Amino acid sequence: MGMKLPFYETNLGKAYCSDCLELMNNMAPETVDLVITSPPYALRKKKSYGNVSADKYCDWFMPYAKAIHRLLKPSGSFVLDIGGAWNKGQPTRALYHFKLLLRLCDDSTLFNLAQEFYWYNPAKLPAPAQWVTIERIRVKDAVNPIWWLSKTPRPKSSNLRVLKPYTKSMEYLLSKGYTDGKRPSGHIISKNWGKRQEGAIPPNIIIAANTKSTDKYIKACKRYGLEVHPARFVEAIPEFFIKFLTEPKDLVLDPFSGSNVVGEVSEKLERKWISIEINEDYVIGSSFRFDGPGITIYRDQMDKNPLNERRR
Repeated sequence: MGMKLPFYETNLGKAYCSDCLELMNNMAPETVDLVITSPPYALRKKKSYGNVSADKYCDWFMPYAKAIHRLLKPSGSFVLDIGGAWNKGQPTRALYHFKLLLRLCDDSTLFNLAQEFYWYNPAKLPAPAQWVTIERIRVKDAVNPIWWLSKTPRPKSSNLRVLKPYTKSMEYLLSKGYTDGKRPSGHIISKNWGKRQEGAIPPNIIIAANTKSTDKYIKACKRYGLEVHPARFVEAIPEFFIKFLTEPKDLVLDPFSGSNVVGEVSEKLERKWISIEINEDYVIGSSFRFDGPGITIYRDQMDKNPLNERRR
C-alpha cells in the first residue's frame, strides 16, 4: 500500500489526517532525521484528544516506538516529551514514564538514552488541587522530562547551533581573565577555559511558559468554530531540538502532531517535515499556521469547511 495524499502540504512539509501507526508503517525505512513528539500523557482524567491509563501506557506505546525506530536514519534522534502523572486518589507519583524509558532503552535493538532534558514551565497551575492547594502537602509540579533517544550511540547533533549569549557575569570573567588550575570541587580549569567562544553552551533545562492566549492559529479556530487543541507544544521545545539535532533540509516527523507546532517551527527553520494527527478538526485548524499561496489543500469533505476559503 502506497502513501495516501496529505490533508495539506506546504513548500517543505506534509500534514496527514490519519492513524499515525498505519501511516508510519507505510513510510520508507531510515528516511527521517528527527522524530519529535508529545503524545497523550497517562493522565487521571480523560482528555478530548485521547489518553491511555498509566498501567496500560507502555504496552500501548511500544508499537509506535518500533515504527519510529524503523523510520529513523542511523544518525537520527527521537525526542519524547512525556509528562508525569499522579496515582489515582493518592499524593504519590506514577512511574509510568520511567518504566517506558526503561522499555525503550533496555532492549538494545531499540534506543539509547542520549541525554535527559527537562522543560520547566513557570506558569504551570498548582495541581492536583487536593494535594497542592487544599491539603497543602505537595508543591506544584512544574517540570516535564524530555527523553532524547538515539538509534546509535552517536547521533547527529551540534551544540554550536544552540549556543546562548553569555551572561553579564561570564562577560565580566572573560574581560577580567580567569585563573586556571584546580578548584576545591576537584575540577581542573585549563587555560583554554577563559577563551571567548561564539556563545555559552546551554544546560539540559528548557524554560518556557505555555501561556499564549491568542495567535493566528487560535484566532482561526475561534472564527470557524474549530476546537483549539488544549495541549499545544510550546514553540521553544521543538525549536531547540530541531536546531540542535538537524540541519536545513533534514526531515522532521511528529506522529502525534496536534495543532502542528512542530511543522510550523520546522518550516521556519527550513527543515522538511511530516505531521500526522488523527483528529480532523485539529488538522484543519493547524493549516492556519501557514500563510499564503505556499499551502496546497487536498481534502474538501466537511459541510463547514474553512479550507475552501484558503483556496481563493
